[in-house]
Amino acid sequence: MYKADTQSWYLERLIRLFAGIFIIGSVALGFLVNVAWFAFSGLVGMMLTIFALTGFCPMSILLYARCARALQMLDDG
Repeated sequence: MYKADTQSWYLERLIRLFAGIFIIGSVALGFLVNVAWFAFSGLVGMMLTIFALTGFCPMSILLYARCARALQMLDDG
């Protein structure tokens, strides 16, 4: 069984956290405010797929600019 490292808040972990928050928030808003918010969940899912296939993620660019580093970079020193 794979278990992710939880000793630090590395870039990939932060991306998963924000994606989860965005999806939960947009689904709640979709039920409570307007069904158009469900489209935001689709956008987040699409961006996660693009990130997995290409390595490009706008959220990672923003987090990296705010000093978040990838797990590999943290391991290297």
